[in-house]
Amino acid sequence: MALTRRQREIYDFIRSFVARHGYSPSLEEIGAHFGLSSVATVHKHVEHLVAKGWLRKAANRSRSVEPAQGRPEGMLSLPLLGTVAAGEPIEAIEVRETVDVPRELVPRRGTAYVLRVRGDSMIDEQIRDGDLVVVEKREDPRDGETVVALIRGQDATLKKLQRRGRRVRLIPANPRLRPIEVAAADVQIQGVVRALLRRY
Repeated sequence: MALTRRQREIYDFIRSFVARHGYSPSLEEIGAHFGLSSVATVHKHVEHLVAKGWLRKAANRSRSVEPAQGRPEGMLSLPLLGTVAAGEPIEAIEVRETVDVPRELVPRRGTAYVLRVRGDSMIDEQIRDGDLVVVEKREDPRDGETVVALIRGQDATLKKLQRRGRRVRLIPANPRLRPIEVAAADVQIQGVVRALLRRY
């Protein structure tokens, strides 16, 4: 499962602490490093990391939390390439990070990547502002699929695809918004949405 930003920070801190000292930090030391006064909050983050397979606990030992060996089984690391608009198109922005996602969400063939969603035009498809979408890099989507479309080489948007001869309609899943209709020659399909990741 994907980690939240704070979970990733805590995991990285624990890993580097263990590498330096040879033992795990206490919950209080983790809290102090991140300015968290509540040990219960730190404990909750640690328990989530254990549940997701990133940390393991040794029974009957203090300072027993340590990084699990390697990436949790069944996870793949995909590049987070930036932000895509689920609303009005925005300039395509590339940010080089990685996100660990369950292997079953990734297509068996071809390449995939992750984008962060901005806006609410796909809300009726349960795609919300701040969500992450797993995108299969594919240039031949079927009508009705949710795609990442690049308009005139610079504006990226997330919409349902509908072809109309030499025109393309990019349809939102929000009744308050209108479809975008442009010449097919002005649209480059960057990929098809295969999965949704939400961080709570």
